[in-house]
Formats: sequence, C-alpha cells, structure tokens
Amino acid sequence: MQEEALEILKEYWGFQEFRPQQLEVIESIYKKQDSLTLFPTGGGKSLCFQVPAMMMEGICIVVSPLIALMEDQVANLQRRNIKAMAIIGGIQYSDLDRKLDNCIYGNFKFLYLSPERLQQELVRERLKQMNISFITVDEAHCISQWGHDFRPAYRNISDLRKLLPEVHFAAFTATATSEVIRDICVQLELKEPVVHKKSFQRSNLYYEVIKTEDKYFRLTQLLKTDSAIIYVRSRNATLEISNFLNKNSISATAYHGGMKKEDKARNFKAWQKNEISVMVATTAFGMGIDKPDVRNVIHIDLPESIESYFQEAGRAGRDGQPARAIILTNASDIPVLKNQFLNTLPSFEDVKLVYRKLNSYFRIAFGEGEQSIHDFNFSDFCHQYQFNANKTYNAIQLLDRCSVLRLQQNYQKKTEIQILLPANHLDAYLDENPKYAHILRVILRNYGGIFESLVPFSLNSVIDKSDSSEEEVLGILEELAAKEIIDFQFSKHDASINFLVPREDESTLNPLSGYIREYLQTKRRKIEAVLEFVENDSICKQVQLLRYFGEENPEACGKCSVCNKDKKDISRDDMNEIYLAIKRFLKTGPKDSREIVSALDYQEASVLKVLALLCEKELLQRTANNKYKIN
Repeated sequence: MQEEALEILKEYWGFQEFRPQQLEVIESIYKKQDSLTLFPTGGGKSLCFQVPAMMMEGICIVVSPLIALMEDQVANLQRRNIKAMAIIGGIQYSDLDRKLDNCIYGNFKFLYLSPERLQQELVRERLKQMNISFITVDEAHCISQWGHDFRPAYRNISDLRKLLPEVHFAAFTATATSEVIRDICVQLELKEPVVHKKSFQRSNLYYEVIKTEDKYFRLTQLLKTDSAIIYVRSRNATLEISNFLNKNSISATAYHGGMKKEDKARNFKAWQKNEISVMVATTAFGMGIDKPDVRNVIHIDLPESIESYFQEAGRAGRDGQPARAIILTNASDIPVLKNQFLNTLPSFEDVKLVYRKLNSYFRIAFGEGEQSIHDFNFSDFCHQYQFNANKTYNAIQLLDRCSVLRLQQNYQKKTEIQILLPANHLDAYLDENPKYAHILRVILRNYGGIFESLVPFSLNSVIDKSDSSEEEVLGILEELAAKEIIDFQFSKHDASINFLVPREDESTLNPLSGYIREYLQTKRRKIEAVLEFVENDSICKQVQLLRYFGEENPEACGKCSVCNKDKKDISRDDMNEIYLAIKRFLKTGPKDSREIVSALDYQEASVLKVLALLCEKELLQRTANNKYKIN
C-alpha cells in the first residue's frame, strides 16, 4: 500500500516523500475506516484524501463549503490529468442531470459538492448509482454547532449513511477544539473513527500582539517587499489601507466579498505572482489560499474567534521559513469588538421579532409563504421598523442557519457611489454649489476610498444622518451624476429572501430556541477567548493557542511577543546610546515621536521609554503641538 501511494504521489504531484502523518491518514482511508483528521492550515490535508482516491476503485465524493475552494482543487486536479468535477450554484436541471450521468459513466475520480447540493433529490438518486470509493467531508468543523463556521446543511450529510450504508467517511478540519471533535464524530455518525491529530504547533511562526496607537504608521515599519496579508473587518478599510500603503511606496491591493469577480481574480493573480506585495482583505479572502512565501499575516482588527485567527495566521510561512502572525491593537479595539459582535448578537426574542416583521414586510399570511422568493432591500427593511442593522442582519443569518429561510445577497446590485472630482477640487466646488455640500459631506464622513473606486453605501443611512427625505437625497445624487461630479449606481434591491417553511411564527421558531440560545452563548465565549489571548501578556502566545485547541503541556516558543518581552529590557549602555541618537536628531529642530522612531534604528518601545525618561529628568520638553525639543 505504502509503495503504491508513494508512486502516485511522485507520478501526479511530483513529490518524493510524504509529510509527517500523511501516510497514516491515507492508510486508514485505504482500509475503509471512518476517520477524522485534524491538521493545521498548510498541513497537506487535500493530498490525504486525493492520493487514496487515486488508489481505489470508483469516485470520491468531496463535500466542501466554498465554491472558490472547490474550483481551485478541481483545477489543480485537472492540471494533473485527473478527472474531477465540481457542481456549483446556478446550474440548470438538464446540465445537472448530464454532469451526474458523466460521473456515473465517465471514469471521474472526484466529484465536489456543497452540503446544500446533497439535499437535492436528483443528486441523491444519482449518488446511489455511482461506484463511490469514500466520502470526504472537508472543513468538517462546519458540521458542529460549536464550530466557528457552523452551517446547518452540514447536519444533513449524515443522511448519506442511510443512503449509502457501505461507504466510509473521511472528515478533515484545520481548527477544532475537543468539544468540536466530539460533535463532528457524533453528527457524522462516524463508526469507531481513527482520529489523526497533528500538533497545531508551527515552529516557524512567530505570534505577536503589538500595542500601538498608530496602526497605519506601524504597518510602514513592518512591511517592506515581502509577501503579506493584512486582514481587516470592513470593505472600505481594504481600499483605504491599500491606498495608504501604495502612497508609502509599499505595493498593495484590495480584496473583499463585494468586489466584482474579475477584479478579485485580477488582484489575487497580481499578489500570487508577487507583482504586488500586500493583499489587504476581509475574511472573504479565506480558505484555499495556498501561497507558500507569505512572510507576514497582520490583523489590524481583532478577530472574532481564536479558530478564525489561527486559520488566517496559518497562511503565513507555508514554505517552512520564518514568518510572523501579528495582531496590531490598542485600547479602543476592545469596545469595538464588543460593539461589533457582542452588542449586536440578537436575543431569541429579537430573532422572533425580525421573523414576524419579515412576514409583515412581504405581507405573508399565516400558513402561507413556503418556497416563496422575494426581492429584499435590507436597508429599507431596517429603516421601516427602526431596527439596528447589525443585529437585524445577525438575526436573519440565524434564521438562515436554522433553515427557516434562505438569504441570497447580490453584491452586484448594491447602491454604489464614487466621487469623480479630485479631492483637492471638491471643497471649492461645494463652496460654489452649497446645495450639494451637506449630503456629500455626510457621505464623505462615513465612507472611505470614495475617490478611488465605486463604494457600496446605504441610502437609508445617508437619509437618516443628513436628516433629509429619500426624494431630496436621490435628487441631489442624480443631479451630481448628470454633471459627472459623481458616479452613482442606484439599486432598490440588493438581496432576495426565500421562505423555506410556511409562516407559523411561534411554532416555527420555538423548537429552535435551545439551539439559538446555545449558539449565542458560544459566540460570547469565543469573543472572550480572543480578548483573553490579546490581553494575556504573561503566557507564551503559542502556548495559549495550543491549550485552546486541547494540547496538554505545550512548551513556550521562545520567540513570540510574550517570550521576547523579557529580552526587550534595555541596558544602561543601550539607553545612553539611544539618548545620544535622539539628541543628535533633535538638533535639527523639534520632532514628534513618530518622526523620532522612524529616524532611529531601535525598537519603538525602547525609544519611547527613553523619551519618557528624558522628559522626566527635564533633559527634553514637549511643545504645545506634542513635539520633543532639547531643554
């Protein structure tokens, strides 16, 4: 078995040997044992099911949650002359029928499906006719209500046990706590599963939490020409930060879920080919990113869970060379995280209210509405019922997770705006045309990157903040568009809602109350774990992460921001050297701390410490505009 596996590895993938523990996983799959494999991001999970599938008769069914991930893996297999197919959304019944027939009669080795696709009757019927070698469940943490990426459709994968009782399962994930591991095994009904667990320790990865008041300036210090990813939470921030870096001679581009497909593909390709160093992205830039030479992954906003942080940080240093996973933080981040995640979590009562109002909004009577689809203007809905947008969105997402309804978001139909007039000419134009000033300045205060490209914005939010009517705001924006001062694309509907069950209100939602309350409590625990990780400055960062994932007695890494803390105490000689350097620099005139730190080749913390001591001893003084000068 081992010789055959190695021959296939060499023939199709060109590798001369397996990574540690890959062969053990392959062997358990080849022996038709149920298995669960936990390898960290970049640990080579896909080969663990692709190699045995090539060794075995029949077709391997791969259940995967992301279209991009499926397309990427299928393209990689096809480049190696391996017959593989992904059935993704937007396909007509006749095409689906033909593709499934090809899998039955066409000697395909891999069929990639989403968990939702498995619920289709036609797909189930055709699966019964296929010669299936085994079923792979990728990103298996999605099956668990405790997992950081829970999707209810994953729960139905276990139905394949009844449909295909002889077929064994191989589940894979990069991030799972002990609780999630148990839940995956139960939900997939794994029979005496072999659990393969590789340590989540990444010896080449340096975890750092850096406290800084000026995150943008710190980015210019951290980033040079090496490949990097910066994770941010908002789409506007991807544009704002990438523009800032480019202006500071650091090549960067942006990536977020609202971009057009061709723009995302172009930006990704430029970054992948190292034509551009830095990708500034939301978490839409996610699973399946396999660029080996990423030297830095920087979180400029706090992540919403340790699981997502570990997975995103793990995209650095896949080539085994030293790399850094950095969180930039300051005191203002904690209330932001709480406001964005904890304070916007809907209660069960909030979910019931939103569901009731959705039915009223679409005029759905009791007992009706099943499988009805409606165009949906989310901003208008929130405006009509005076709902908090974030809390309402989370409530609708919960209803989607519980299969009460399906929310489809069409980002190509967003209301968008771009100011075409150069920024340095805009003030003069508004002084000459004051009737446009109020509305445009409200937009400028609330949306970044608006001079560089089309930016999605909420018309109702602008109406509220400008204290104007919809008619007034639309009229002004249309006038400005006609004068080519702005590019304005207005869409009344940016989403649709498909109600999956008849409207029953209480009896629809009450059975789900236990799950919803538990889900919300789990979310709170995850936020608390992130805050503990960021604030804990006494335990090695790697030790904190490994303990979270259930590893016992992990050793300190010796190189994270905590382990290096003691090494950063500066000697008297070093302090004297820094003092002399500061003194020489200030001879040219007063400078602020940023200018001093940039000019000196010493760690920021050391320079700031010496500055404070020199002010205390009155060797330096601070001017009214916060600059340092020699006394």
